[in-house]
Amino acid sequence: MKHVLPLSAAILLAACSGSGDGNSSSPAAPVAAVPAPAGQNWTETVTKTEEGYRMGNPNAAIKLVEYGSRTCPVCGAFAREGFQPLTSNYVASGKVSFEFRDYMVHGAPDIALALLGTCGDNPATFFPILEQTYAVQSTFLDKLQALDPATQQALQSQAPAQAVATLADKIGAVEFIKQRGIPEAKARACLADGKKLEAITKPTETATANGTVTGTPTFIINGDTAPGVVTWPQLETALKRAGA
Repeated sequence: MKHVLPLSAAILLAACSGSGDGNSSSPAAPVAAVPAPAGQNWTETVTKTEEGYRMGNPNAAIKLVEYGSRTCPVCGAFAREGFQPLTSNYVASGKVSFEFRDYMVHGAPDIALALLGTCGDNPATFFPILEQTYAVQSTFLDKLQALDPATQQALQSQAPAQAVATLADKIGAVEFIKQRGIPEAKARACLADGKKLEAITKPTETATANGTVTGTPTFIINGDTAPGVVTWPQLETALKRAGA
């Protein structure tokens, strides 16, 4: 199975994606805000999609997709700086919907965090857990880089699902998700669910095979990749050019 083998923790020292200005063609005409239905908030409107989870107005004029890795430092920096203004200023307006798709750029560590991050029964828990994962991302990365040689060698010989479960314990991911209301038994069941593992890695395989994603984060606005966009200021500029 592709993209599920554990990778050396040293890989995490590298940036996940390049940088650029994110400029493209002429700006689009501004789109109008769309009020949420009475008693609702677009930032609390979350739907599971075929490839990820979408927050916001399902009919938003501007559809933003992020392919992100939960262990990618560049993705983490974007999330810590950009999630709040993105959701408060753009998703809440009904102009922009935001779909996040897990991309397993670092193999088993990403898969472990993604499996646990999608373990809740309520889709509304997805984005809070995602944001909290990025908030403490450095803790996970530090534990990955501190893995002793014997553990790293053992991981290489384990079956993919077993390696994912081992890493989930080693980096503290199981304890992390327990603290967010997921019982340990349920968390371990999610890690051991072969069908769930296959489903959650499929978007990575598809996006890699068709060339949609070559690094993380990758942002797509209304079906078009935003080249060079990896930071919040760059993405905000791109959204404004799209009419947000």
